[in-house]
Amino acid sequence: MLSFLPAPVIGVLNSILLALNTLFWCLLLYIPALLKLIIPHKGFRVLCTRAIIWISESWVACNTGWMKLTHGTQWHVTGAENLRRESWYLVLSNHQSWVDIFAMQRVFNRRAPFLKFFLKQQLIWVPVIGLAWWGLDFPFMKRYSREYLLKHPEKRGEDLKATRRACEKFRYTPVSVMNFVEGTRFTQAKHDKQKSRYTHLLTPKAGGAAFVLDTMGDSIETLVDVTIAYPGGAPTFWDFICGRSREVKMDIQTVAIPEHLKGRDYSTDAEHRRNVKNWLAEQWQAKDARLEEMLRP
Repeated sequence: MLSFLPAPVIGVLNSILLALNTLFWCLLLYIPALLKLIIPHKGFRVLCTRAIIWISESWVACNTGWMKLTHGTQWHVTGAENLRRESWYLVLSNHQSWVDIFAMQRVFNRRAPFLKFFLKQQLIWVPVIGLAWWGLDFPFMKRYSREYLLKHPEKRGEDLKATRRACEKFRYTPVSVMNFVEGTRFTQAKHDKQKSRYTHLLTPKAGGAAFVLDTMGDSIETLVDVTIAYPGGAPTFWDFICGRSREVKMDIQTVAIPEHLKGRDYSTDAEHRRNVKNWLAEQWQAKDARLEEMLRP
């Protein structure tokens, strides 16, 4: 409707709408989040989590509203009809831009459980949304460097324990546990430095996905494999809110997770590590082929 406006005007307008939308829903979300913090009853906390998820889905719906109002972007999505709200999912995706998150939220919202990401522990202190992430049970991870672990071997395995504690909260409410297994956004320079064997992807890292399967294998039965393509080139966040991203393609594949990949210990079981890495490599090979097709003019 307003896509005829100059791109910088659209960018400023959408920045204001995004800020106001985030502030409004976060302030509302603080009520059940604080109640959840001060009343340690499991059943009550589950109810608070459901209220927080409803508020968060409303935030996403409003974001989708300003996108539709100001953007002329063409969306081509396949496979979303297979998503179910009452399922537990492991969601893996390629990663090219911060826009990926907004794109996935738009497509998944109220079709699947709310997407939850692994976050660095320091992000809990981000103004306004840090508490919101905590209330949503986003897993906050504290990663230790190899050098630190050599000096403090007693800390080895602490990140896995934190993952397990975080994932325990997911047992009571359907969830889509999201992981960008490449570990960083794709650029050609990173691709060349890695000497990745894939054409359009970086080499996947299996640890995060494996930890979820180790901890929640009895709950999560389905992999949701998301492939995102931007035929005009991956946009920056500013390009996106300015409406300069003319086309977004997303392919969603739902795949049963093999039983032998669940409930084992990735940190100590060499055979399990090999099996998870091989399985993930197969998914990534198929994803690379899909991207090749999706990016074809």
